Amino acid sequence: MLLFLFRRLMQGLVVMFVISLISFSIQDNLGDPLREMVGQSVSEAEREALREEMGLNDPFLVQYARFMSKAVQGDLGTSYFFKEPALDVILDKLPATLELVFSATLLIILISIPAGVYSAIRPNSILTRLILGISILGISVPVFLTAIFSIYLFSIELGWLPSYGRGELTAVFGGWETGFLTKSGWLHLVLPSVSLASIMLPLFIRLIRSEMVETLSTEYVKFAKAKGLQKVRVYFLHALKNTMLPVITVGGVQIGTMVAYTILTETVFQWPGMGFMFLEAVNRVDTPLIVAYLIVVGGIFVVVNTLVDLIYGLINPTVKLAGGSQ
Repeated sequence: MLLFLFRRLMQGLVVMFVISLISFSIQDNLGDPLREMVGQSVSEAEREALREEMGLNDPFLVQYARFMSKAVQGDLGTSYFFKEPALDVILDKLPATLELVFSATLLIILISIPAGVYSAIRPNSILTRLILGISILGISVPVFLTAIFSIYLFSIELGWLPSYGRGELTAVFGGWETGFLTKSGWLHLVLPSVSLASIMLPLFIRLIRSEMVETLSTEYVKFAKAKGLQKVRVYFLHALKNTMLPVITVGGVQIGTMVAYTILTETVFQWPGMGFMFLEAVNRVDTPLIVAYLIVVGGIFVVVNTLVDLIYGLINPTVKLAGGSQ
C-alpha cells in the first residue's frame, strides 16, 4: 500500500508539472490581459510600464520559474479581475461545482446500476428496449441542448423548477456554503444535476449492461444458480461485484471529466461554480485565474484516479495495488 501511494505520488507530481507547464504556456495566446485591466485612456507608455512591472515582458522560462517558485508555496498568482489570490477565488467557487458533480454522480449511480442490471437480465423486455432507446438518445444530445430544453419545459412552460442560480444557501463549516440543507437549494439543484448526469448516464447504463451480460455467462454464476441461491443475491452480490471493476475504471475518469463539463452546465444555468468562473476568466483574459483553474482541475483528476485505484482493492482483494494480480 505504501509503495503504491509513493508511486502514485511521484506520478501525480510529474502529471501536475506537465499540466502546469502546458497551462502556463498557453496564456500568451489568450490575449492581452492589460486590455481588461486598464481603460482606453491609458497611454501606450503607461501600458508598457505596467507590463514591465507585472513581469509580462520577461522571457517565458523566467516567468515560469517565478510562477513555480510561488506555486510550491500554494500561491498560484493573483486574479487580475478579483484582485485576490487566484486559488482563493477558485476555492470560493469550488463548493458549488462539487455540489453539482456529487448530485449528478449520485443520480448516475442510483439509475445506471438497476437499469443496467435489469436490461442484462431481461434483454428482450419492452422496458429494456425503452432503456436502451433512451440511452442512445441521451448519448446523441449535447448537454447544453438538454439543459435548454429542461429550462423551457420545467421552468417556463410548467413553472415547477427554477432555471438559474443556487437558491438559498446555508453556511456549514469553514465558510463552506451548501444548498443541500434548504428546500430552495434542492429545487435549484434539480435541473443542473439532471442535465450534467445526462452526459454520462447512458454510457454507464450500457457499460454495466454489457459487463453484466458477460458475467452472467460465467461458470461461477451458473454454479451459484444451480446451488439454489436467491436470484437477487446471485445478480447483485456475485455477478454485479465482478462487473464493477471496469465500471469503476471508467467512472473514475468520467467523474473527473464531469468537473470540466460543468462549464457548459453552469453557463446555461448561471450556476456560480468553477466552470462559470473559468468562462468569465477567459472572456476577461484573467490569465492567473485560468492557469490556476487548469491546475486545480488537473489535481482533481489525479486525486480521483488515485482513489479509484484504492477502491479496486476493496471491490476485488485479488488485485494488488503495487501491480499485478494474485
